[in-house]
Amino acid sequence: MKPVMIADYACATGENPLWHPDEERVYWTDIPTGRMFRYDPATGHHEMCYQGPSVGGFTIQADGKLLLFMAQGAIRVWHDGFHETIVSEIPDERNSRFNDVIADPAGRVFCGTMPTPERLGRLYRLDTDGSLEVVIENVGTSNGMGFTPMLEHMYYTDTRKRTIYLFDYSGATGELSNQRVFTMVPSDEGGPDGLTVDSEGNVWSARWGGSCVVRYDSDGSVIERIDFPVPKVSCPTFGGPDYTDMYVTTAGGNNKVEEGQEAGALFCVDPGVKGVPEFRSRVG
Repeated sequence: MKPVMIADYACATGENPLWHPDEERVYWTDIPTGRMFRYDPATGHHEMCYQGPSVGGFTIQADGKLLLFMAQGAIRVWHDGFHETIVSEIPDERNSRFNDVIADPAGRVFCGTMPTPERLGRLYRLDTDGSLEVVIENVGTSNGMGFTPMLEHMYYTDTRKRTIYLFDYSGATGELSNQRVFTMVPSDEGGPDGLTVDSEGNVWSARWGGSCVVRYDSDGSVIERIDFPVPKVSCPTFGGPDYTDMYVTTAGGNNKVEEGQEAGALFCVDPGVKGVPEFRSRVG
């Protein structure tokens, strides 16, 4: 399970790796520098495919385009260039940006924002008609999300509170309820960041400042850890034609002297278990 470095673009905050099954490529973003990248494992080719306003997260639309969640609450459709603006801005997020997003089975998107000097962050739900609703307030740092195999529950991470929560989830309405703690991360293990759920229902959570990805069973017990040669491990996702590869983003590439020479790179790991495809957004 030793991580293999795939591409090093010295990302300051590499995030949101996502396998695009139509293209058989993995995409990821570097939030502060406003860059996005993609990697084709069949050929080994990787490239920067976007540079512009910062992208805090993205989903894949039903037609294969990307839905970008950006600074100031902007949400735009992209495919080698912008095609449509879903939300031009959210007035309350003019001093913030999106951070980590996930599509649900119906094509809605749960999308978190960063805190501002005036208030803490939020989790929004973007419905398929383009309307937004606040579903969680007072979030420290909105981060990794995932669904249980039977789609009855959703995991949600607040990095500053060092907690991964579990909610009851309604596929019919997109409502979240009955919030409780799935696990709390000790202060010496780094903060929980992005996460994904495998085909067996286990949760894989990256550790910002903890140099690892941690695998939990459905009861919240730690099964194993995969160590990385850099401290800021930001997000895992499953990919490859059979979803047997795990791609993991890292951060700190703007300070390799302190963070390590491979900081900010994209890594690949053989986790020994299959993942499942992420859901597609159906917005706009």
